Amino acid sequence: MSSPVLDRESAVPLYAQLDAELRARIADGEWRPNQRIPSENELTKIYGLSRMTTRGVLNTLVAEGLLFRVQGKGTFVAPQRFDAVSPAYQGVREQLEAAGYHTSTVVLSSGIEEASPLVREKLGLPDGATVHAIHRLRSAQDEPLSLHHSYVPASLAPDLGRHDAAGEQLCVILEKHYGLSMKHVVEHLEASAAGTEEAQLLGTRRGRPVLRLEDVISDATGTPFEYSMIVFRGDKIRLGFDYHL
Repeated sequence: MSSPVLDRESAVPLYAQLDAELRARIADGEWRPNQRIPSENELTKIYGLSRMTTRGVLNTLVAEGLLFRVQGKGTFVAPQRFDAVSPAYQGVREQLEAAGYHTSTVVLSSGIEEASPLVREKLGLPDGATVHAIHRLRSAQDEPLSLHHSYVPASLAPDLGRHDAAGEQLCVILEKHYGLSMKHVVEHLEASAAGTEEAQLLGTRRGRPVLRLEDVISDATGTPFEYSMIVFRGDKIRLGFDYHL
């Protein structure tokens, strides 16, 4: 049976009409995140199209991340993804709130500790140096989005712990109270898999894709004052980079 939504007299190809129809159902909330949609066979019958046409449209939406498939279970609407640029340009929290999303931050732990070999290497610190380590969980629209692990030399911000790292962005605290202003950033981004503890905190499954973003932030003199590792849920955010050469 043909669907009344597709106009066979239109100059717009049927596959393009089906593509627009399925996108509209997702955008309008008729099909909700993680909801199973009709199967390829069902859509073929509903819209009176060939299986090849239906499959091609579904493949496109899966490739774009709007849908995802689960072997033996069907095709589902992908969870909402947030678009953001690198935190080196603007804090993720600031970006999300500017876009109208509700955010919340929980400080998982905060305190002075001896810097690990990795942190010493990133910050150029001597053996035995101490850092203030802050571990936070950030959520958007009440869903866990990212884990933030930040390390600041204790000598540069000795009483950092008295400030509200949940209510105020760390970069703002460091600049306002300690004169540590970001002038240079060395950044590395890689895809990885969520570990057991990360998966639990981020509300996902162990082994699911995550993005790991490492930043070493320095001031105008070239002195590194923060090393951070942010772990993003791979199904929740898309990072953009804009270069002007």
